[in-house]
Amino acid sequence: MIDQLAATGLTFDIVPHLGALVAAYLLALPIGWDREKGERSAGLRTFPLVAIASCGFIQATETLTAGSPEATARIVEGLITGMGFIGGGAILVVKASVRGTATAASLWATGAIGTSVGLGAYDVAIVLAIMTFLTLRLNANLKSDGPQNRPD
Repeated sequence: MIDQLAATGLTFDIVPHLGALVAAYLLALPIGWDREKGERSAGLRTFPLVAIASCGFIQATETLTAGSPEATARIVEGLITGMGFIGGGAILVVKASVRGTATAASLWATGAIGTSVGLGAYDVAIVLAIMTFLTLRLNANLKSDGPQNRPD
């Protein structure tokens, strides 16, 4: 069956696509772990899903956007908007406090990680993953109320 589809011009490059999806998943996992450990609204399931979905959208549209940087930019623009929408759902306003902004921002960053992997910019994805993880882990200790009572 694959030979018949190949005769029509369709190709199956599953190995490179699978490799990119696995890379996006693995880069998002520590961020999801950090959020899960802190009992945040999004965690081990959400963050890898955001990364692989972003990567998958880029990969799925490769043939449509080949040779058209403008088309690729529109796909990325849609992903940025979608991540903002998902992140907005993580933000809660309770009385006089706002919670979930770090989770929302890290979801957005995770979307950027997946998008970077999908575009083949692994160096950018790795730096984003490291910086996001370190920001969540280390900067929480700098807050005046300490890691136990941090609002997000």
